[in-house]
Amino acid sequence: MRCPFCKNDDTKVIDSRVADEGQAIRRRRSCVECGRRFSTVESAVLAVVKRNGVTEPFSREKVMRGVRRACQGRHVAEDALAQLAQQVEDTVRASGSAEIPSNEVGLAILGPLRDLDEVAYLRFASVYRSFDSVEDFQREIDDLKAASGTGSALAEPVSAESVQSS
Repeated sequence: MRCPFCKNDDTKVIDSRVADEGQAIRRRRSCVECGRRFSTVESAVLAVVKRNGVTEPFSREKVMRGVRRACQGRHVAEDALAQLAQQVEDTVRASGSAEIPSNEVGLAILGPLRDLDEVAYLRFASVYRSFDSVEDFQREIDDLKAASGTGSALAEPVSAESVQSS
């Protein structure tokens, strides 16, 4: 590790500690040349392989942006989005792989998003799974209803007859 003060390449590790809930290591270092001390944080790089083969670092912010777009107009707290993004990162890191296909990131988003907000889940799933027709939406709504009883945010549409009879 290069000293940030004198640019010497020879440094010693004085202390190492686990940081960021085990996702990183914080090291206290000392420069052999100038004697100054500095800290470094090391973490395993998680790369996402996109469909076109391009690799980019995993971004919790990018996950939050995509989910935030799906939640637009919904009452979803920013903290809930941050927790979802952290949950997705934890799931992806748990795979043990340094590189993960982008479709696996999408799959890791779907479950927690369904629990967070069913309408946002439908929006995200429609883009992620490339829904082409109303039938695709209906199939997904039917699956949601089967999984959660009736689906709180996706209840049966109200007909004109039921409104008039009330």
